[in-house]
Amino acid sequence: METMPALALTPAEVAELRAAFPYFAAHDASAARTGAPTPAYLDAAATSQRPAEVLDAERRFLETANAAVHRGTSGAVGTATEAFEGARAAVARFVGAAAPEQIVWAENATDALNIVALGIAEANAGLGLAGSERFALGPGDEILVTEAEHHANLIPWQRLAAKTGASFRYIPAREDGTWSLDDARAALNERTRIFAFAHVSNATGYVAPVAELAELARSVGALTVLDACQSVPHIPVDFAALGVDFAAFSGHKMLGPNGIGVLYGRPELLAALPPSRTGGSAITKVTMERADFMPPPMRFEPGTQPVSQVVGLGAAVSFLEAVGMERAAAREHELVERLVAGIAATPGVRLLGPSDPAHRIALAAVSIEGLHAHDVGQFLDEQGVLVRVGHHCAQPLHRALGITSSTRASVHLTTTEDEVDRFLDAIRGAQRYFGVEVAA
Repeated sequence: METMPALALTPAEVAELRAAFPYFAAHDASAARTGAPTPAYLDAAATSQRPAEVLDAERRFLETANAAVHRGTSGAVGTATEAFEGARAAVARFVGAAAPEQIVWAENATDALNIVALGIAEANAGLGLAGSERFALGPGDEILVTEAEHHANLIPWQRLAAKTGASFRYIPAREDGTWSLDDARAALNERTRIFAFAHVSNATGYVAPVAELAELARSVGALTVLDACQSVPHIPVDFAALGVDFAAFSGHKMLGPNGIGVLYGRPELLAALPPSRTGGSAITKVTMERADFMPPPMRFEPGTQPVSQVVGLGAAVSFLEAVGMERAAAREHELVERLVAGIAATPGVRLLGPSDPAHRIALAAVSIEGLHAHDVGQFLDEQGVLVRVGHHCAQPLHRALGITSSTRASVHLTTTEDEVDRFLDAIRGAQRYFGVEVAA
């Protein structure tokens, strides 16, 4: 029986959701008093706003349950640890991990990716653990990425290649900034040891065929490392079903706090990966000659942890589950369709990424003929339209596209049709204001 598509959130439900976010409620109230338009927040790909439920969870923990986790035997420590580990279990469930121990807390997604790259470097420096030979790298081996990667999933692999003598290779971006399964098939070979790529590009919105790519990598013995920062907040994700070896995402893009990121890993790989940062709480025994480390995930979590942020992230997961990721994704797809159609109808505006909305999610970045993105961003800001401008930590991709920067509008489950239309009107207004309007 064919699965029916998810029913998208309705405008009325979106309005109800917005009321749960203090940021939107405050600005809506201000607009009602002054008659000025509410700021159109179209920068969720950079950082999302947070519902009161998340803010309250973190505040409530700090006010009533704050204590060091995993340290001591007091009831207070037990209560704090239960909240801390309960959030780990919630995140594990949310992304399809078979066990909470597959979830490692990090400072952010960048840090999570570095935990993997630096851990592999440690294994190759003679500091490996049982099974670490799986991470052996040297001359003749290859690390593969794509030209479309965020710097966080690019630079760590450049440095790992330099440390180990492995070759660093990349799949070139096509004219629209995308790449394909066939491109990966041509690039992967028996020398490939690591294949790192984004589930969704933060510059083009392109959705990679992760399951097929993971299967390709597995067929040549390569590990897959997935940047899931732009997918986990917007679509249902099951890392186990996708077949990836490691994945990273951040809390602040999925309605959660800053300062907390997540590393997912297959159990046997986490067990074999050496820690790149060491200290208290991550060890079982220390002598003046050596240290023995805890099993994952605590092996990778030395020192005092960001406990309240972890609790807040658990609350964000609960909020998203209550909304329903399928319904949120269907709603956002409608908005992206509206964005792409409006951009296509605007002469002189180049859309980065696929023109078919079916192959992208959550965002649309543009380059406007004759205008620098910073000028566009300033004009949009004066119109109350808040977007991201620049290279979006994807300089190689922009260079491949022949541009230095772009203007990116990104949506979330609280975005309205009016906000999308205001963005489209504003970029056309920028063309008129700066005298670069192109005739249809």
